[in-house]
Amino acid sequence: MATMPTTARILVIDDNLIVQRAVHFALRDRGYEVLMASDVATAMKAIRHGKLDLVLLDLSFPMDATDIGNLPQDGFFFIDWIHRTPGISRPPIIIISSTEPAQYLERAAAGGIKDCLKKPLDKETLLAAVQSVLGQKPVSEDPNPPAH
Repeated sequence: MATMPTTARILVIDDNLIVQRAVHFALRDRGYEVLMASDVATAMKAIRHGKLDLVLLDLSFPMDATDIGNLPQDGFFFIDWIHRTPGISRPPIIIISSTEPAQYLERAAAGGIKDCLKKPLDKETLLAAVQSVLGQKPVSEDPNPPAH
């Protein structure tokens, strides 16, 4: 019988509710504790208020019409904020974006990003990336694998 991974707290930062739900269910079903943030400001609060083991981060967020004149708060803004803010945890980050990774791979590597996944996300690819970054062995989808 497959064993569930040790519970890890994973923050999913994405403004798309469909992506949020799909990732939430895929991770929850594998025993992870999943927190959600639909914008960078909410994600910053989550980082400040709790220990996280991993962040899944979208790169693009809609502009806040009330925040005219400030820097756009995209995924790279969040990454930069983590690196320059003292006293906060710095969990590993996996980018999940509809942008082709080749367009931002160099910047992601410079930011210490552990992996880059392209949307639409494949559940097994997502789970394998999460397990790899967390240093976990893959968990079988089938709770009753065939006997050898």
